[in-house]
Amino acid sequence: MAFDAVAVRCLVKDLKDKLINSRIDKIHQPEKDEITINLRTMTDNFKLVLSASPAHPRVHFTNVSKKNPISAPMFCMLLRKHIGSGKITDIEQIGFERIIKFSIESYDELGDLTTKYLIVEIMGRHSNIILTNQDMRILDCIKHIDFTVSSVRQLLPGLDYVSPPVQDKTDLTEISETANIDFSSPIQTADKAILSAIAGISPLTSREIVYRAFGRTDVKCSELTDNGRNKLLYETVKLAKDVQQNNFSPCMIINSASGKLMEFSATPITQYESLAEIKEFDDISVLLDTFYRTRDMHERMRQKSADLVKLLNNNIERVSKKLGILNKTLADSENKDKYKIYGDLLMANLYNMKNGQSSVEVIDYYKEDSPTVKIPLSPQLSPSQNAQKYYKRYNKAKNAEIEAAKQIENAKNDLEYLESTLAAIETSDTESDLNAIRAELIAEGYLNRKFNPKKQKQNASKPMHFVSSDGFDIYVGKNNTQNDYLTLKFANSSDLWFHTKNIHGSHTIIKLGLDKYVPKTTITEAAELAAYYSKGRDSSQVPVDFTQIKNVKKPNGAKPGMVIYDYYNTIYVTPKELKNE
Repeated sequence: MAFDAVAVRCLVKDLKDKLINSRIDKIHQPEKDEITINLRTMTDNFKLVLSASPAHPRVHFTNVSKKNPISAPMFCMLLRKHIGSGKITDIEQIGFERIIKFSIESYDELGDLTTKYLIVEIMGRHSNIILTNQDMRILDCIKHIDFTVSSVRQLLPGLDYVSPPVQDKTDLTEISETANIDFSSPIQTADKAILSAIAGISPLTSREIVYRAFGRTDVKCSELTDNGRNKLLYETVKLAKDVQQNNFSPCMIINSASGKLMEFSATPITQYESLAEIKEFDDISVLLDTFYRTRDMHERMRQKSADLVKLLNNNIERVSKKLGILNKTLADSENKDKYKIYGDLLMANLYNMKNGQSSVEVIDYYKEDSPTVKIPLSPQLSPSQNAQKYYKRYNKAKNAEIEAAKQIENAKNDLEYLESTLAAIETSDTESDLNAIRAELIAEGYLNRKFNPKKQKQNASKPMHFVSSDGFDIYVGKNNTQNDYLTLKFANSSDLWFHTKNIHGSHTIIKLGLDKYVPKTTITEAAELAAYYSKGRDSSQVPVDFTQIKNVKKPNGAKPGMVIYDYYNTIYVTPKELKNE
Protein backbone atom coordinates (compact mmCIF):
# COMPACT_ATOMS: atom_id res chain seq x y z
CA MET A 1 0.00 0.00 0.00
CA ALA A 2 1.12 3.57 -0.66
CA PHE A 3 1.91 5.01 2.80
CA ASP A 4 4.93 6.66 1.24
CA ALA A 5 6.61 9.99 2.01
CA VAL A 6 4.07 11.76 -0.23
CA ALA A 7 1.20 10.48 1.92
CA VAL A 8 3.13 11.43 5.07
CA ARG A 9 3.60 14.99 3.78
CA CYS A 10 -0.13 15.24 3.05
CA LEU A 11 -0.92 13.84 6.51
CA VAL A 12 1.46 16.23 8.29
CA LYS A 13 -0.22 19.19 6.58
CA ASP A 14 -3.61 17.95 7.82
CA LEU A 15 -2.30 17.34 11.35
CA LYS A 16 -0.70 20.79 11.55
CA ASP A 17 -3.90 22.49 10.42
CA LYS A 18 -5.86 20.82 13.24
CA LEU A 19 -3.52 20.08 16.13
CA ILE A 20 -1.15 23.01 16.60
CA ASN A 21 -1.66 24.35 20.16
CA SER A 22 -3.95 21.45 21.04
CA ARG A 23 -3.70 19.90 24.51
CA ILE A 24 -3.14 16.22 25.28
CA ASP A 25 -6.06 14.98 27.32
CA LYS A 26 -5.65 11.20 27.61
CA ILE A 27 -3.09 8.63 26.49
CA HIS A 28 -3.85 4.91 26.12
CA GLN A 29 -2.07 1.86 24.73
CA PRO A 30 -4.75 -0.62 23.57
CA GLU A 31 -2.23 -2.76 21.65
CA LYS A 32 1.40 -3.57 22.36
CA ASP A 33 2.46 -1.49 19.35
CA GLU A 34 -0.30 1.13 19.24
CA ILE A 35 -0.92 4.39 21.11
CA THR A 36 -4.10 6.49 21.11
CA ILE A 37 -3.99 10.14 22.22
CA ASN A 38 -7.07 12.19 22.95
CA LEU A 39 -6.51 15.88 22.12
CA ARG A 40 -8.61 18.96 22.59
CA THR A 41 -8.50 22.36 20.96
CA MET A 42 -10.59 25.45 21.59
CA THR A 43 -13.27 24.12 19.25
CA ASP A 44 -12.77 20.37 18.68
CA ASN A 45 -11.75 17.06 20.22
CA PHE A 46 -9.64 14.51 18.33
CA LYS A 47 -8.47 10.96 18.88
CA LEU A 48 -5.11 10.28 17.24
CA VAL A 49 -3.83 6.77 16.49
CA LEU A 50 -0.07 6.14 16.41
CA SER A 51 0.65 2.58 15.31
CA ALA A 52 3.99 0.80 14.92
CA SER A 53 2.33 -2.42 13.77
CA PRO A 54 4.58 -4.33 11.34
CA ALA A 55 1.59 -5.00 9.06
CA HIS A 56 -0.28 -1.68 9.36
CA PRO A 57 1.94 1.15 10.69
CA ARG A 58 0.11 4.47 10.51
CA VAL A 59 -0.90 7.81 12.02
CA HIS A 60 -4.41 9.23 11.64
CA PHE A 61 -7.48 10.47 13.46
CA THR A 62 -10.11 7.90 14.37
CA ASN A 63 -13.52 7.52 15.99
CA VAL A 64 -12.97 3.84 16.81
CA SER A 65 -12.69 2.96 20.50
CA LYS A 66 -10.69 -0.09 21.51
CA LYS A 67 -10.68 -1.83 24.86
CA ASN A 68 -7.72 -0.70 26.97
CA PRO A 69 -5.86 -3.00 29.38
CA ILE A 70 -6.68 -2.62 33.08
CA SER A 71 -3.04 -1.83 33.87
CA ALA A 72 -1.38 0.57 31.45
CA PRO A 73 1.88 -0.72 29.87
CA MET A 74 5.17 0.90 30.92
CA PHE A 75 5.57 2.90 27.71
CA CYS A 76 2.07 4.32 28.11
CA MET A 77 2.83 5.31 31.72
CA LEU A 78 6.03 7.02 30.57
CA LEU A 79 4.14 9.03 27.96
CA ARG A 80 1.58 10.10 30.55
CA LYS A 81 4.38 11.21 32.85
CA HIS A 82 6.32 13.26 30.29
CA ILE A 83 3.73 14.62 27.85
CA GLY A 84 0.40 14.23 29.67
CA SER A 85 -1.49 17.58 29.50
CA GLY A 86 1.24 18.82 27.14
CA LYS A 87 0.68 21.22 24.24
CA ILE A 88 1.56 20.33 20.66
CA THR A 89 3.64 23.22 19.31
CA ASP A 90 4.79 21.77 16.01
CA ILE A 91 4.38 18.76 13.72
CA GLU A 92 6.90 18.09 10.98
CA GLN A 93 8.09 15.49 8.53
CA ILE A 94 11.76 14.66 9.07
CA GLY A 95 13.44 15.13 5.69
CA PHE A 96 11.29 13.57 3.02
CA GLU A 97 10.98 10.33 4.98
CA ARG A 98 8.11 8.39 6.49
CA ILE A 99 8.82 9.96 9.88
CA ILE A 100 6.56 12.35 11.78
CA LYS A 101 7.91 14.43 14.66
CA PHE A 102 5.57 15.96 17.25
CA SER A 103 6.99 18.80 19.38
CA ILE A 104 5.24 18.87 22.76
CA GLU A 105 5.63 21.41 25.54
CA SER A 106 4.99 20.18 29.09
CA TYR A 107 6.09 20.81 32.66
CA ASP A 108 8.56 18.44 34.32
CA GLU A 109 8.64 17.31 37.97
CA LEU A 110 10.34 20.57 39.00
CA GLY A 111 7.70 22.68 37.30
CA ASP A 112 10.00 23.78 34.49
CA LEU A 113 8.58 24.09 30.95
CA THR A 114 10.33 21.58 28.71
CA THR A 115 9.98 20.33 25.14
CA LYS A 116 9.73 16.64 24.34
CA TYR A 117 9.59 15.03 20.92
CA LEU A 118 7.32 12.14 20.00
CA ILE A 119 8.64 10.56 16.80
CA VAL A 120 6.67 8.05 14.75
CA GLU A 121 8.57 6.04 12.14
CA ILE A 122 6.24 4.46 9.58
CA MET A 123 8.57 1.89 8.06
CA GLY A 124 6.91 -1.51 7.82
CA ARG A 125 8.38 -4.04 10.23
CA HIS A 126 10.94 -1.42 11.34
CA SER A 127 8.20 0.98 12.49
CA ASN A 128 8.55 2.51 15.94
CA ILE A 129 7.27 5.19 18.31
CA ILE A 130 10.02 7.06 20.17
CA LEU A 131 9.95 9.68 22.93
CA THR A 132 13.00 11.94 23.31
CA ASN A 133 13.94 14.92 25.43
CA GLN A 134 14.81 18.33 24.01
CA ASP A 135 18.39 17.16 23.38
CA MET A 136 17.06 14.27 21.22
CA ARG A 137 18.12 11.73 23.83
CA ILE A 138 15.76 8.74 23.83
CA LEU A 139 13.61 8.46 26.96
CA ASP A 140 11.95 5.26 25.70
CA CYS A 141 10.43 3.65 22.63
CA ILE A 142 7.61 1.22 22.04
CA LYS A 143 10.07 -1.28 20.48
CA HIS A 144 13.61 -1.64 21.81
CA ILE A 145 16.17 -2.23 19.05
CA ASP A 146 19.55 -3.46 20.31
CA PHE A 147 22.67 -4.94 18.68
CA THR A 148 21.06 -8.37 18.37
CA VAL A 149 18.33 -6.86 16.19
CA SER A 150 20.30 -4.27 14.22
CA SER A 151 24.02 -3.55 14.09
CA VAL A 152 23.42 -0.33 12.15
CA ARG A 153 21.01 1.60 14.37
CA GLN A 154 19.98 1.01 17.97
CA LEU A 155 16.92 2.52 19.66
CA LEU A 156 17.24 2.22 23.42
CA PRO A 157 16.62 4.53 26.41
CA GLY A 158 19.65 6.75 27.02
CA LEU A 159 20.94 6.72 23.46
CA ASP A 160 20.85 9.72 21.16
CA TYR A 161 18.14 9.55 18.53
CA VAL A 162 19.62 9.15 15.05
CA SER A 163 17.48 9.18 11.92
CA PRO A 164 17.50 6.05 9.73
CA PRO A 165 20.28 5.85 7.10
CA VAL A 166 19.50 7.95 4.03
CA GLN A 167 19.01 6.05 0.78
CA ASP A 168 21.19 6.81 -2.21
CA LYS A 169 18.31 8.44 -4.05
CA THR A 170 17.04 11.91 -4.88
CA ASP A 171 14.04 13.13 -2.87
CA LEU A 172 10.95 13.69 -5.00
CA THR A 173 10.74 17.27 -3.73
CA GLU A 174 14.23 17.97 -5.13
CA ILE A 175 13.54 16.66 -8.64
CA SER A 176 13.88 19.28 -11.39
CA GLU A 177 13.92 19.41 -15.20
CA THR A 178 17.68 18.76 -15.13
CA ALA A 179 17.41 15.56 -13.08
CA ASN A 180 19.15 12.47 -14.40
CA ILE A 181 17.22 9.20 -14.07
CA ASP A 182 19.06 6.06 -15.19
CA PHE A 183 16.97 4.24 -17.83
CA SER A 184 19.92 2.29 -19.26
CA SER A 185 18.98 -1.19 -18.00
CA PRO A 186 17.54 -3.18 -20.95
CA ILE A 187 15.59 -5.59 -18.72
CA GLN A 188 14.25 -3.10 -16.18
CA THR A 189 10.82 -1.53 -16.49
CA ALA A 190 10.53 2.27 -16.47
CA ASP A 191 8.59 2.36 -13.18
CA LYS A 192 11.32 0.31 -11.46
CA ALA A 193 13.98 2.71 -12.78
CA ILE A 194 12.04 5.67 -11.37
CA LEU A 195 11.54 3.86 -8.05
CA SER A 196 15.30 3.13 -7.86
CA ALA A 197 16.24 6.76 -8.51
CA ILE A 198 13.66 8.75 -6.50
CA ALA A 199 13.14 8.58 -2.74
CA GLY A 200 9.79 8.98 -1.04
CA ILE A 201 7.50 7.39 -3.62
CA SER A 202 5.79 4.01 -3.65
CA PRO A 203 5.54 1.46 -6.51
CA LEU A 204 1.96 2.71 -7.04
CA THR A 205 3.20 6.26 -7.58
CA SER A 206 6.03 5.25 -9.91
CA ARG A 207 3.59 3.21 -12.03
CA GLU A 208 1.25 6.20 -12.12
CA ILE A 209 4.04 8.40 -13.50
CA VAL A 210 4.63 5.89 -16.31
CA TYR A 211 0.90 5.58 -16.99
CA ARG A 212 0.45 9.34 -17.24
CA ALA A 213 3.28 9.48 -19.76
CA PHE A 214 2.34 6.48 -21.95
CA GLY A 215 -1.17 5.29 -21.03
CA ARG A 216 0.19 1.96 -19.75
CA THR A 217 2.42 0.79 -16.91
CA ASP A 218 4.51 -2.03 -18.44
CA VAL A 219 6.90 0.15 -20.44
CA LYS A 220 10.47 -1.20 -20.49
CA CYS A 221 13.56 0.98 -20.41
CA SER A 222 14.71 -0.58 -23.68
CA GLU A 223 11.60 0.87 -25.39
CA LEU A 224 12.33 4.44 -24.32
CA THR A 225 13.41 7.05 -26.83
CA ASP A 226 14.71 10.49 -25.90
CA ASN A 227 11.17 11.77 -26.26
CA GLY A 228 9.90 9.01 -23.97
CA ARG A 229 12.47 9.83 -21.29
CA ASN A 230 11.49 13.49 -21.50
CA LYS A 231 7.83 12.54 -21.03
CA LEU A 232 8.66 10.57 -17.89
CA LEU A 233 10.79 13.38 -16.49
CA TYR A 234 8.03 15.91 -17.25
CA GLU A 235 5.41 13.85 -15.37
CA THR A 236 7.82 13.28 -12.47
CA VAL A 237 8.58 17.01 -12.14
CA LYS A 238 4.88 17.81 -12.42
CA LEU A 239 4.13 15.43 -9.51
CA ALA A 240 7.05 16.88 -7.52
CA LYS A 241 5.68 20.42 -7.91
CA ASP A 242 2.25 19.30 -6.72
CA VAL A 243 3.82 17.76 -3.62
CA GLN A 244 6.01 20.84 -2.99
CA GLN A 245 2.94 23.07 -3.20
CA ASN A 246 0.87 20.70 -1.03
CA ASN A 247 -1.63 20.03 -3.83
CA PHE A 248 -3.04 16.70 -2.73
CA SER A 249 -6.12 14.69 -3.73
CA PRO A 250 -6.43 11.74 -1.31
CA CYS A 251 -8.17 8.75 -2.84
CA MET A 252 -8.86 5.09 -2.17
CA ILE A 253 -8.65 2.39 -4.86
CA ILE A 254 -11.40 -0.25 -4.69
CA ASN A 255 -11.50 -3.37 -6.84
CA SER A 256 -14.52 -2.99 -9.15
CA ALA A 257 -15.14 -6.75 -9.30
CA SER A 258 -14.80 -7.74 -5.64
CA GLY A 259 -15.30 -4.44 -3.82
CA LYS A 260 -12.10 -5.04 -1.84
CA LEU A 261 -9.87 -2.16 -0.81
CA MET A 262 -6.68 -2.29 -2.84
CA GLU A 263 -4.56 0.77 -2.02
CA PHE A 264 -4.73 4.45 -1.21
CA SER A 265 -2.85 7.48 -2.45
CA ALA A 266 -2.38 11.15 -1.58
CA THR A 267 -2.32 11.99 -5.30
CA PRO A 268 -4.79 11.15 -8.10
CA ILE A 269 -4.58 7.60 -9.52
CA THR A 270 -5.71 6.78 -13.08
CA GLN A 271 -3.77 3.64 -14.01
CA TYR A 272 -6.50 1.11 -13.09
CA GLU A 273 -9.07 2.54 -15.53
CA SER A 274 -12.32 0.52 -15.29
CA LEU A 275 -10.75 -2.24 -13.17
CA ALA A 276 -11.04 -0.16 -10.02
CA GLU A 277 -13.27 2.46 -8.47
CA ILE A 278 -11.48 5.58 -7.25
CA LYS A 279 -13.12 7.06 -4.16
CA GLU A 280 -11.92 10.57 -3.37
CA PHE A 281 -11.65 12.07 0.13
CA ASP A 282 -11.34 15.65 1.31
CA ASP A 283 -9.45 14.55 4.40
CA ILE A 284 -6.59 12.03 4.32
CA SER A 285 -7.22 11.10 7.97
CA VAL A 286 -10.75 10.01 7.12
CA LEU A 287 -9.34 7.99 4.23
CA LEU A 288 -6.71 6.32 6.44
CA ASP A 289 -9.20 5.60 9.21
CA THR A 290 -11.62 4.00 6.73
CA PHE A 291 -8.89 2.04 4.98
CA TYR A 292 -7.16 0.65 8.05
CA ARG A 293 -10.37 0.06 10.00
CA THR A 294 -11.55 -2.17 7.15
CA ARG A 295 -8.15 -3.86 6.88
CA ASP A 296 -8.02 -4.40 10.64
CA MET A 297 -11.54 -5.82 10.64
CA HIS A 298 -10.64 -8.31 7.92
CA GLU A 299 -7.43 -9.25 9.72
CA ARG A 300 -9.28 -9.66 13.01
CA MET A 301 -11.95 -11.77 11.31
CA ARG A 302 -9.23 -13.88 9.71
CA GLN A 303 -7.65 -14.51 13.10
CA LYS A 304 -10.94 -15.24 14.85
CA SER A 305 -12.03 -17.64 12.10
CA ALA A 306 -8.66 -19.42 11.80
CA ASP A 307 -9.73 -22.35 13.99
CA LEU A 308 -12.98 -22.79 12.04
CA VAL A 309 -11.19 -22.62 8.70
CA LYS A 310 -8.66 -25.20 9.88
CA LEU A 311 -11.44 -27.47 11.16
CA LEU A 312 -13.37 -27.24 7.89
CA ASN A 313 -10.29 -27.75 5.72
CA ASN A 314 -9.31 -30.82 7.75
CA ASN A 315 -12.82 -32.24 7.37
CA ILE A 316 -12.88 -31.40 3.67
CA GLU A 317 -9.57 -33.24 3.22
CA ARG A 318 -10.84 -36.22 5.21
CA VAL A 319 -14.12 -36.44 3.26
CA SER A 320 -12.24 -36.04 -0.05
CA LYS A 321 -9.95 -38.97 0.85
CA LYS A 322 -12.99 -41.00 1.87
CA LEU A 323 -14.63 -40.23 -1.47
CA GLY A 324 -11.52 -41.45 -3.27
CA ILE A 325 -11.57 -44.76 -1.38
CA LEU A 326 -15.31 -45.20 -1.95
CA ASN A 327 -14.99 -44.47 -5.66
CA LYS A 328 -12.20 -47.07 -5.90
CA THR A 329 -14.42 -49.58 -4.07
CA LEU A 330 -17.23 -48.80 -6.51
CA ALA A 331 -14.90 -49.25 -9.47
CA ASP A 332 -13.64 -52.58 -8.10
CA SER A 333 -17.20 -53.85 -7.65
CA GLU A 334 -17.87 -53.47 -11.37
CA ASN A 335 -16.28 -56.95 -11.81
CA LYS A 336 -18.66 -58.58 -9.34
CA ASP A 337 -20.65 -60.47 -12.03
CA LYS A 338 -17.45 -62.20 -13.11
CA TYR A 339 -17.16 -63.82 -9.66
CA LYS A 340 -20.72 -65.19 -9.82
CA ILE A 341 -20.10 -66.57 -13.30
CA TYR A 342 -16.89 -68.26 -12.07
CA GLY A 343 -18.85 -69.81 -9.19
CA ASP A 344 -21.60 -71.08 -11.53
CA LEU A 345 -19.09 -72.53 -14.00
CA LEU A 346 -17.17 -74.28 -11.22
CA MET A 347 -20.38 -75.80 -9.81
CA ALA A 348 -21.29 -77.01 -13.30
CA ASN A 349 -17.88 -78.69 -13.71
CA LEU A 350 -17.29 -80.23 -10.26
CA TYR A 351 -17.27 -83.73 -11.78
CA ASN A 352 -14.36 -82.74 -14.01
CA MET A 353 -12.18 -81.21 -11.27
CA LYS A 354 -9.70 -82.63 -8.75
CA ASN A 355 -8.40 -81.44 -5.38
CA GLY A 356 -5.14 -79.44 -5.39
CA GLN A 357 -5.61 -77.78 -8.78
CA SER A 358 -4.35 -74.17 -9.13
CA SER A 359 -6.58 -73.47 -12.14
CA VAL A 360 -9.12 -75.08 -14.40
CA GLU A 361 -10.24 -74.44 -17.99
CA VAL A 362 -13.99 -74.68 -18.59
CA ILE A 363 -16.46 -73.68 -21.30
CA ASP A 364 -18.15 -70.34 -20.65
CA TYR A 365 -21.82 -71.01 -21.46
CA TYR A 366 -22.73 -67.37 -20.71
CA LYS A 367 -21.19 -66.15 -23.97
CA GLU A 368 -22.56 -66.79 -27.40
CA ASP A 369 -19.50 -68.46 -28.91
CA SER A 370 -18.95 -70.50 -25.69
CA PRO A 371 -15.21 -69.81 -25.40
CA THR A 372 -12.91 -71.59 -22.97
CA VAL A 373 -12.11 -69.59 -19.82
CA LYS A 374 -9.31 -70.25 -17.34
CA ILE A 375 -10.43 -69.86 -13.71
CA PRO A 376 -7.76 -69.44 -10.96
CA LEU A 377 -8.21 -71.83 -7.97
CA SER A 378 -6.81 -72.12 -4.46
CA PRO A 379 -5.04 -75.54 -4.33
CA GLN A 380 -5.71 -75.92 -0.60
CA LEU A 381 -9.49 -75.75 -1.18
CA SER A 382 -11.75 -78.36 -2.71
CA PRO A 383 -13.53 -77.62 -6.02
CA SER A 384 -16.78 -76.97 -4.16
CA GLN A 385 -15.04 -74.65 -1.68
CA ASN A 386 -13.48 -72.73 -4.58
CA ALA A 387 -16.93 -72.21 -6.06
CA GLN A 388 -18.25 -71.00 -2.69
CA LYS A 389 -15.28 -68.65 -2.43
CA TYR A 390 -16.26 -66.93 -5.71
CA TYR A 391 -19.88 -66.70 -4.58
CA LYS A 392 -18.71 -65.00 -1.38
CA ARG A 393 -16.58 -62.57 -3.38
CA TYR A 394 -19.58 -61.80 -5.56
CA ASN A 395 -21.86 -61.14 -2.57
CA LYS A 396 -19.19 -59.06 -0.85
CA ALA A 397 -18.65 -56.92 -3.98
CA LYS A 398 -22.42 -56.52 -4.47
CA ASN A 399 -22.95 -55.40 -0.86
CA ALA A 400 -19.91 -53.13 -1.08
CA GLU A 401 -21.31 -51.53 -4.22
CA ILE A 402 -24.66 -50.81 -2.55
CA GLU A 403 -23.03 -49.48 0.63
CA ALA A 404 -20.40 -47.47 -1.28
CA ALA A 405 -23.10 -45.82 -3.38
CA LYS A 406 -24.93 -44.77 -0.19
CA GLN A 407 -21.76 -43.52 1.47
CA ILE A 408 -20.67 -41.65 -1.67
CA GLU A 409 -23.96 -39.76 -1.67
CA ASN A 410 -23.55 -38.94 2.03
CA ALA A 411 -19.91 -37.93 1.54
CA LYS A 412 -20.83 -35.65 -1.36
CA ASN A 413 -23.50 -34.00 0.81
CA ASP A 414 -20.97 -33.60 3.64
CA LEU A 415 -18.43 -32.08 1.23
CA GLU A 416 -21.06 -29.73 -0.20
CA TYR A 417 -22.02 -28.61 3.32
CA LEU A 418 -18.42 -28.11 4.49
CA GLU A 419 -17.48 -26.11 1.40
CA SER A 420 -20.59 -23.94 1.67
CA THR A 421 -19.83 -23.28 5.35
CA LEU A 422 -16.25 -22.34 4.43
CA ALA A 423 -17.65 -19.91 1.83
CA ALA A 424 -19.92 -18.41 4.53
CA ILE A 425 -16.90 -17.82 6.78
CA GLU A 426 -15.05 -16.05 3.97
CA THR A 427 -17.94 -13.59 3.54
CA SER A 428 -18.54 -13.05 7.30
CA ASP A 429 -18.14 -9.45 8.45
CA THR A 430 -18.80 -9.60 12.19
CA GLU A 431 -17.97 -11.80 15.16
CA SER A 432 -21.67 -12.59 15.61
CA ASP A 433 -21.65 -14.09 12.09
CA LEU A 434 -18.81 -16.39 13.13
CA ASN A 435 -20.58 -17.28 16.38
CA ALA A 436 -23.65 -18.33 14.40
CA ILE A 437 -21.51 -20.55 12.15
CA ARG A 438 -19.74 -21.95 15.22
CA ALA A 439 -23.10 -22.81 16.81
CA GLU A 440 -24.21 -24.46 13.58
CA LEU A 441 -21.06 -26.62 13.47
CA ILE A 442 -21.63 -27.62 17.10
CA ALA A 443 -25.22 -28.61 16.29
CA GLU A 444 -24.00 -30.65 13.30
CA GLY A 445 -21.41 -32.47 15.43
CA TYR A 446 -18.27 -30.99 13.87
CA LEU A 447 -17.30 -29.10 17.05
CA ASN A 448 -17.22 -30.81 20.42
CA ARG A 449 -17.93 -27.84 22.67
CA LYS A 450 -20.64 -27.00 25.14
CA PHE A 451 -23.41 -25.11 23.42
CA ASN A 452 -25.30 -22.39 25.29
CA PRO A 453 -28.54 -21.85 23.32
CA LYS A 454 -29.60 -18.87 25.50
CA LYS A 455 -26.33 -17.06 24.91
CA GLN A 456 -26.43 -17.89 21.22
CA LYS A 457 -30.01 -16.64 20.90
CA GLN A 458 -29.06 -13.41 22.61
CA ASN A 459 -26.13 -12.81 20.24
CA ALA A 460 -27.78 -14.26 17.14
CA SER A 461 -26.98 -12.51 13.89
CA LYS A 462 -29.72 -11.69 11.42
CA PRO A 463 -29.84 -12.04 7.61
CA MET A 464 -28.64 -8.97 5.74
CA HIS A 465 -31.29 -6.59 4.49
CA PHE A 466 -30.91 -4.43 1.38
CA VAL A 467 -33.32 -2.22 -0.54
CA SER A 468 -33.10 -2.22 -4.33
CA SER A 469 -33.12 0.96 -6.39
CA ASP A 470 -36.77 0.18 -7.18
CA GLY A 471 -37.67 -0.07 -3.49
CA PHE A 472 -37.89 -3.89 -3.16
CA ASP A 473 -36.60 -5.61 0.00
CA ILE A 474 -33.74 -8.04 -0.62
CA TYR A 475 -32.50 -10.44 2.08
CA VAL A 476 -29.23 -12.38 2.06
CA GLY A 477 -28.33 -15.24 4.42
CA LYS A 478 -24.96 -15.10 6.19
CA ASN A 479 -24.74 -18.83 6.92
CA ASN A 480 -26.50 -22.12 6.19
CA THR A 481 -28.92 -21.79 9.09
CA GLN A 482 -30.01 -18.35 7.89
CA ASN A 483 -30.24 -19.66 4.32
CA ASP A 484 -32.71 -22.31 5.48
CA TYR A 485 -34.70 -19.75 7.46
CA LEU A 486 -34.98 -17.34 4.52
CA THR A 487 -35.87 -20.02 1.98
CA LEU A 488 -38.09 -22.34 3.99
CA LYS A 489 -39.77 -20.08 6.57
CA PHE A 490 -39.40 -16.40 5.81
CA ALA A 491 -40.17 -16.31 2.08
CA ASN A 492 -43.57 -16.75 0.48
CA SER A 493 -44.15 -19.11 -2.44
CA SER A 494 -44.16 -16.28 -5.01
CA ASP A 495 -41.00 -14.54 -3.72
CA LEU A 496 -37.92 -14.77 -5.93
CA TRP A 497 -34.96 -16.92 -4.83
CA PHE A 498 -31.38 -16.46 -6.09
CA HIS A 499 -28.24 -18.60 -5.83
CA THR A 500 -24.97 -18.77 -7.73
CA LYS A 501 -24.95 -21.62 -10.24
CA ASN A 502 -22.67 -24.49 -9.11
CA ILE A 503 -20.86 -22.07 -6.77
CA HIS A 504 -21.16 -22.06 -2.99
CA GLY A 505 -22.88 -18.95 -1.70
CA SER A 506 -25.74 -17.35 0.18
CA HIS A 507 -29.46 -17.71 -0.50
CA THR A 508 -30.87 -14.37 -1.65
CA ILE A 509 -34.57 -13.46 -1.54
CA ILE A 510 -36.55 -10.66 -3.17
CA LYS A 511 -39.53 -10.17 -0.90
CA LEU A 512 -42.65 -9.34 -2.90
CA GLY A 513 -45.66 -7.42 -1.65
CA LEU A 514 -48.93 -6.95 -3.48
CA ASP A 515 -47.07 -6.02 -6.67
CA LYS A 516 -45.72 -9.27 -8.15
CA TYR A 517 -43.93 -7.55 -11.02
CA VAL A 518 -40.22 -7.25 -10.33
CA PRO A 519 -38.25 -4.78 -12.52
CA LYS A 520 -35.18 -6.04 -14.31
CA THR A 521 -33.01 -3.62 -12.30
CA THR A 522 -34.02 -5.25 -9.00
CA ILE A 523 -33.43 -8.74 -10.41
CA THR A 524 -29.95 -7.69 -11.51
CA GLU A 525 -29.17 -6.13 -8.12
CA ALA A 526 -30.33 -9.25 -6.26
CA ALA A 527 -28.20 -11.43 -8.56
CA GLU A 528 -25.20 -9.15 -7.94
CA LEU A 529 -25.69 -9.56 -4.20
CA ALA A 530 -25.94 -13.36 -4.52
CA ALA A 531 -22.70 -13.32 -6.52
CA TYR A 532 -20.99 -10.95 -4.07
CA TYR A 533 -21.79 -13.20 -1.09
CA SER A 534 -20.42 -16.34 -2.75
CA LYS A 535 -17.14 -18.02 -3.64
CA GLY A 536 -17.36 -16.18 -6.96
CA ARG A 537 -16.96 -12.75 -5.32
CA ASP A 538 -13.62 -12.05 -7.01
CA SER A 539 -14.80 -13.12 -10.48
CA SER A 540 -16.76 -11.40 -13.23
CA GLN A 541 -19.74 -12.67 -15.22
CA VAL A 542 -20.84 -15.02 -12.43
CA PRO A 543 -23.88 -17.19 -13.33
CA VAL A 544 -26.77 -16.80 -10.88
CA ASP A 545 -29.92 -18.95 -11.01
CA PHE A 546 -33.24 -17.49 -9.90
CA THR A 547 -36.73 -18.92 -9.54
CA GLN A 548 -39.85 -18.64 -7.41
CA ILE A 549 -39.64 -20.06 -3.88
CA LYS A 550 -42.28 -22.67 -4.74
CA ASN A 551 -39.74 -24.30 -7.06
CA VAL A 552 -37.16 -24.68 -4.27
CA LYS A 553 -37.29 -27.86 -2.16
CA LYS A 554 -35.22 -29.28 0.68
CA PRO A 555 -34.65 -33.06 0.47
CA ASN A 556 -35.41 -35.11 3.58
CA GLY A 557 -32.36 -35.36 5.83
CA ALA A 558 -30.41 -32.72 3.89
CA LYS A 559 -27.90 -30.63 5.82
CA PRO A 560 -28.52 -26.94 6.57
CA GLY A 561 -28.49 -24.76 3.47
CA MET A 562 -28.83 -27.66 1.03
CA VAL A 563 -31.77 -27.40 -1.40
CA ILE A 564 -32.75 -28.46 -4.91
CA TYR A 565 -34.65 -26.34 -7.42
CA ASP A 566 -36.08 -26.41 -10.95
CA TYR A 567 -37.86 -24.16 -13.47
CA TYR A 568 -35.18 -21.49 -13.11
CA ASN A 569 -33.54 -18.79 -15.21
CA THR A 570 -29.85 -17.85 -15.24
CA ILE A 571 -28.39 -14.35 -15.32
CA TYR A 572 -24.68 -13.45 -15.59
CA VAL A 573 -23.54 -10.57 -13.38
CA THR A 574 -20.45 -9.00 -11.85
CA PRO A 575 -20.56 -9.28 -8.02
CA LYS A 576 -21.57 -6.03 -6.36
CA GLU A 577 -22.85 -4.99 -2.94
CA LEU A 578 -25.75 -2.64 -2.27
CA LYS A 579 -25.92 -0.31 0.71
CA ASN A 580 -26.99 -2.33 3.75
CA GLU A 581 -30.13 -1.10 5.50
